[in-house]
Amino acid sequence: MRRQRPVLFPLAILALLAALPARADGPRFEFTPFGAYRVGGGFDIEGDDGKDRSVDLDNGGGWGVDLGIYRDPASFYELLYSTQETSIDNSDPALRGVDVTTQYYHVGGTLLFADEKWAVPWLSLTVGATEFSADGFDSETKFSVSLGGGLRLPFSDNFAATLGMRGYLTFVDSDTQFLCYSGPSTGGCLLKSEGSSFIQGEASLGVTLRF
Repeated sequence: MRRQRPVLFPLAILALLAALPARADGPRFEFTPFGAYRVGGGFDIEGDDGKDRSVDLDNGGGWGVDLGIYRDPASFYELLYSTQETSIDNSDPALRGVDVTTQYYHVGGTLLFADEKWAVPWLSLTVGATEFSADGFDSETKFSVSLGGGLRLPFSDNFAATLGMRGYLTFVDSDTQFLCYSGPSTGGCLLKSEGSSFIQGEASLGVTLRF
């Protein structure tokens, strides 16, 4: 059920907004599902010698949805969800087979530079939460921000392709531990923060529907 909530959340909001009357001077809201390729993200693990060493999340694909509620024809409020499930780039037996899911739940706004009709630049700023999780381990949630931008290629007033690049910055304490577990007689954590921040970048391609 925990992994279904991120999908149901934007769909429920979309269903609610669909019942609202459309504005006479333009669209009321838009919906953009997208595929993404995400890079970056590092942690520390304790080696056999007791010293920390760095490990990285594998680069790979993800997906997300973006819901925009128009403030005016050139800007809208934004609800953003993006997720990636990937393995850890390390040969340590304790990490083998552990897939980490990184999910972003953000709100913010987007500005459209609509003077260009064939390719519309856009700029987005969001804030929210980052959730780290893996099967069999406790999840961890931290505050994060993102900055994104790209181009929108309109095919009609209500349909467009959206290209984007986005950077995510998650704030963590230097001693934060991740993927913790507990059992009848033992417990511990696999990973801990590499520093005071966790940084990822994302390239995306989506289809925007405006209503």
